[in-house]
Parts: sequence; C-alpha cells; structure tokens
Amino acid sequence: QVQLVESGGGLVQPGGSLRLACIASGRASSNYAMGWFRQAPGKEREFVAAISWNGGNTVYTDSVKGRFTISRDNAKNAVYLQMSSLKSEDTAVYYCAESQGIVATSIRSRYQFWGQGTQVTVSS
Repeated sequence: QVQLVESGGGLVQPGGSLRLACIASGRASSNYAMGWFRQAPGKEREFVAAISWNGGNTVYTDSVKGRFTISRDNAKNAVYLQMSSLKSEDTAVYYCAESQGIVATSIRSRYQFWGQGTQVTVSS
C-alpha cells in the first residue's frame, strides 16, 4: 500500500507563490505517473497537473498553464507543484495522487492512491 502526504499549503496573497510537496511511502512511486488535483468548496475534484514516471512528460489543465510547474524527484519519492501568479480561483484543497500507469494523464479514474490533501487559500 502507498501512503501519500502533501505539504506546503497555506494562505497567500493574489499574485504570490507556493510550492506543494508530496512524499510517497510504502513503496517506490518512481515507476508510476503522478498527478495533482484540487477541489474547491461545492465543486467537483478537478485535474491540475500530471507528470510521467520519469519526468519526461507533463500535462496541465489550461487554467494553470504558464503559472504552475509539476516536477518529481524519484530518489526522494517526491513530487512537487510550484504555483506562481496565484489567483483567488486557485483556492482549493490540493491532492496528490499516484497513477496506475507510467503515462501522465488527466483522467481521474486512472489514479489509484490519494493523499489527504493540503489547503491552499489565495486571498488578500
């Protein structure tokens, strides 16, 4: 079984930056694609970004392209989400997830393990 623990959330002003981290334990996640999703109050959980098993391919939802960057460090069993130029609409709980395969994907059903989430609030 894989445990995923997110960290790095918090309160930030519009235009600010945050870096989220997700650490996997239980077994190595280096053979699997990883993703970040988010869920705002009253809304469905939505895809944010994904990265392939070796970091060679990334996928982003349109609303975060050019502002967010996903990366991974397989030696540390970690995946990161660097968020810049944050907007109020980025406010949500952010979840890290491990895919069933090696290809970066936005398809939620392809993810088999999920973290508990970290709150990101963008407000002045």
